[in-house]
Amino acid sequence: MLRGAGAGLTLFLDPVGGIAGDMVIGALVDLGVPVGIIRDAVAALGLDGYHLHFGSRIHHGIVAAAFDVHVEADQPHRTYGDVRVLLERATLARGVRDRAERIFAKLAVAESRIHRTALDDVHFHEVGAIDALADIVGTAAALDYLEIERILVAPLPMGGGFIQAAHGTIPLPAPATLELLRGFAVTPVPFDGELVTPTGAAIVAALAVPSPHFPRSVIERTGFGAGTKEWPSRPNVLRVVLLRDQEAVSHEELVLVETNLDDASPEVLAHAADRLLQAGALDAWLSPAIMKKGRPACILSLLVHAGLAETLGELLMAETTAIGYRTSPVARTELAREMLSVETPFGPVPMKVVVVRGQRRAKPESDACRRLADEHGVAVRTVADAAAVAFVKSQM
Repeated sequence: MLRGAGAGLTLFLDPVGGIAGDMVIGALVDLGVPVGIIRDAVAALGLDGYHLHFGSRIHHGIVAAAFDVHVEADQPHRTYGDVRVLLERATLARGVRDRAERIFAKLAVAESRIHRTALDDVHFHEVGAIDALADIVGTAAALDYLEIERILVAPLPMGGGFIQAAHGTIPLPAPATLELLRGFAVTPVPFDGELVTPTGAAIVAALAVPSPHFPRSVIERTGFGAGTKEWPSRPNVLRVVLLRDQEAVSHEELVLVETNLDDASPEVLAHAADRLLQAGALDAWLSPAIMKKGRPACILSLLVHAGLAETLGELLMAETTAIGYRTSPVARTELAREMLSVETPFGPVPMKVVVVRGQRRAKPESDACRRLADEHGVAVRTVADAAAVAFVKSQM
């Protein structure tokens, strides 16, 4: 059984024939994710009138895994607010819910720009239907299962022409697709067709970083996901490659997004930081400051990938009282992390492990410690100490 144990796992998306939600799930299943992971996550939404089908298709001689949602009853059009309620009520693991919320937040921001409407009032037509919901939640569940540390995506192929949608006839690439892919490299193809769907673009925009080529790494496994159409000059498949980093230390160029706020309540600031993290910020924090005229204030800071700086800057202004923000390039160096689980008297605790100058250093995951502490009526520190002791014993 494939499982993402160990440090430095990267998923490289190679959109040979494009990318769509169903292609992502097909490729991840072909990579080794059990179909039960997808079925259970979609079932957790509590919706009916559909069934899932897993199979295969052949494109230009490549046998690729196929994923389809067969709709058996009319589905309502849903707003971003409706989708958020669905996800909040669903019995999904935290990591699955967080990834799905980030993808839908990306879609909502893009649609709100195009249609000039408030975020919660954005209507998801095709994307609010059960098939797109299944694509996004299923993708989030598969990635959570693999325990991927980062996702890279090669330049995305773009076709032309027109397509019929809920709003009428729209040009390809779809406006939402182009809005979502700001900062990502694209390449033209010599034929008409929708190679990158809004759902596929949202998955990329929320979770991936553009990369023109394979990183320095070791190839672990590959998978192919099939599209539904036949392209004349290329196989309609998404290839995914599971890679393991060769280097223990990674260096990354990021962007720091900041704004000063002297008229926002603590409730607004805390909520804004959560929303920005869901939308793709790598980190978010608040720092006290004294502004002009001696006014106490806060600095809201975000650490983001370059391709997301403008999108998250605009979401920052939408969620707070900010009327502007500033950006600056920063370099981040981090150690490769390995996740392992240790057994304690209170239950299993995940440990984040790094190697510093040849010494293994471990820290228990705080969310797991809090949950176990609540279940057993003990202090969080008690669970964390038990995990630390268990880790030391496991290394002897």
